[in-house]
Amino acid sequence: MIPNPWDIGSAVFLHAAGFRALATSSAGFAFTRGLPDEVLAVPRDAMLGHIAEIVAATSLPVSADFQSGYAHDLDALAANVRACVATGVAGLSIEDATGDRTMTPLYPMDVAVERIRTARRAIDDTGLGVLLTARCEAYLVGDPDPARTSIDRLVAFADAGADCLFAPAVRDPDTIAAMVKAVAPKPVNVIVTHPDTGLTVALLADLGVRRISVGSALARVAWGAFMRAARSIAETGTFDALADAAPFSDFAELFAQPR
Repeated sequence: MIPNPWDIGSAVFLHAAGFRALATSSAGFAFTRGLPDEVLAVPRDAMLGHIAEIVAATSLPVSADFQSGYAHDLDALAANVRACVATGVAGLSIEDATGDRTMTPLYPMDVAVERIRTARRAIDDTGLGVLLTARCEAYLVGDPDPARTSIDRLVAFADAGADCLFAPAVRDPDTIAAMVKAVAPKPVNVIVTHPDTGLTVALLADLGVRRISVGSALARVAWGAFMRAARSIAETGTFDALADAAPFSDFAELFAQPR
């Protein structure tokens, strides 16, 4: 179970809560900058700075959501991957969404595979053993057959050197089991961002899933509470919504601990 902090404070809390690894959320960070959840919304250097902050905030291993690597060109992709590794991450993910409205939503299959191969070589060149997760974004871009596209691509990404495979937004247990089988023995990550999926840690474990993340969900839970409280103040002129605020003592205890 790898939850996703969106800033230093949330990373510190998740560490204190007993989780054993963390992963950044590109969407969660984008929201803190007043930006949408889009592949290229946050500039590369800002994202690298954010990743470095999360790494520095905890001794836990951190996997970076590094979008599509911030470059179409393979040499630039390799350089960006090495820059991400230099932040001290234990892992990073590269997705196959172009994020470019002048291009197709997903890189063509052969290009997407070569990009994973390039990222693998760039990581290996550092000698640091960073784990590479390859993401297929078929479900998120409206692919007409996202299950088939995802499985085909995840298998190809595994062959290209990815250590972990990930198709965000897959929910169907049978499809998840098929993905696990298709890329075995390499692990599959599943993201759970809504309570209505019917998925649980126990069910996903039974399906063979080895890693679970929550993406921007925790950030959106925090935003939801903030929005409700702010609207209540604006609309009612009362401060009843502040009753749910965490007490100062919790923060004093949490953030006073040496890191």
